[in-house]
Amino acid sequence: MKPDILHEKLKPAFQPEHQYAFYKALEDKHTTIEVDDNDPLSTRMILNMGPQHPATHGVLRVLTELKGERILKCKLDIGYLHRGVEKIAENKTYQEFMPYTDRMDYLSPYSNNVALCTAVEKLAGIEIPDRAAWIRMLGCELARISAHLLWLGTMLMDSGAISFFIWTFREREKIYSLFDEIAGHRFTVSHARIGGVAADLTPEALAAVRKFISEFPNEVAEWKTFLNKNRIFLDRNAGIGTIGYEDAIALGMSGANIRATGIAYDMRTFAPYLKYDEVEFMVPTRLEGDNLARYYVRMEEIEQSIRIINQVLEKLNVPGPIRVDNAKKSYPSKDEVYYSMEGLIHDFMMTDTGVCPPPGREIYHAIEAPKGELGYYIQSDGTGHPWRLKIKSPSFSNLQGLEKILDGCMLADTVVVIGGVDPVMGEADK
Repeated sequence: MKPDILHEKLKPAFQPEHQYAFYKALEDKHTTIEVDDNDPLSTRMILNMGPQHPATHGVLRVLTELKGERILKCKLDIGYLHRGVEKIAENKTYQEFMPYTDRMDYLSPYSNNVALCTAVEKLAGIEIPDRAAWIRMLGCELARISAHLLWLGTMLMDSGAISFFIWTFREREKIYSLFDEIAGHRFTVSHARIGGVAADLTPEALAAVRKFISEFPNEVAEWKTFLNKNRIFLDRNAGIGTIGYEDAIALGMSGANIRATGIAYDMRTFAPYLKYDEVEFMVPTRLEGDNLARYYVRMEEIEQSIRIINQVLEKLNVPGPIRVDNAKKSYPSKDEVYYSMEGLIHDFMMTDTGVCPPPGREIYHAIEAPKGELGYYIQSDGTGHPWRLKIKSPSFSNLQGLEKILDGCMLADTVVVIGGVDPVMGEADK
């Protein structure tokens, strides 16, 4: 007889309709295998992991059906961090919505800022100065390294390597100090502006970036030496959490998760934005599709980001404007605001009304965020705020693949696999 997970004793008092449907979805996920009542080892158990769990990267609930210690099937329950940011965006000017993007993938806020700005600029037909594009690229690649450092530290801690968390956060702290020099904020930077960036890089900021980039590759090399032949690390990740490229494509996965299956899908090369078509870098891929392959891809991505930053620093030797010189499309500089009436009026109008793209226009634009393809679909009605705004967040898409990946894994591998997929619930729930 098959286990009746919808037995009256399992019906919860909290949100009973949702919980009933959720348990029913688990029951219906695959064809149920009959259980031999004479075999005590065939006993099955329904186990909730999360949403309040330190290893689920936030408020992620994983409902599993276990046979012994193996996951027969699982369902993910998300939405515990839902804040309705897409609806908030429709009631804010485009620039007012910028700080909300910082709080989505809060591990790489600079990338979120650039994703929104490039989408609005495409919608409004704004061409930003070259120097602004190079500065944005610098911020995005630093954000990619920072996000991957947190992934590396937490995933290795889930694997049992506690010291690595301290080592990666030591380097991440240096990147926070760089963002403090670049944007005046360590975490939620909001440095990008529609039409350019908020402020130019100071000589001190450029010197600090150069110093970090010259020293950081040695740290990465030491980590790879430590991990790439570590028996415990390899055994915990090789062949664990495997997914094929067909399933990865069908489920909409992106970023390192799809590149680890052999698909070299990267928005920086697939649909270049900013100045990515003017720099040289590789798109790392692996064929295995397991947790170890995702590790190799992200480690190589860190090295490629260092390569890109070195090329960007050469381009930043040439001074130039950092915002488009058009009062209808971008904020004026603070010098104009403080010392001219026209600048003060323009600043007030941008704050009150903002950029007004042509009515009836719609666009979709995406960038390669650290987690994968981060895209914005925007419809304009001619006012300073979007008529409709929808966000394609990579963590949401990658979590669809996690349900497929976890089926058949051991329960002890769950936290390692979740760390390998690297979701951030702030952008998955939105």
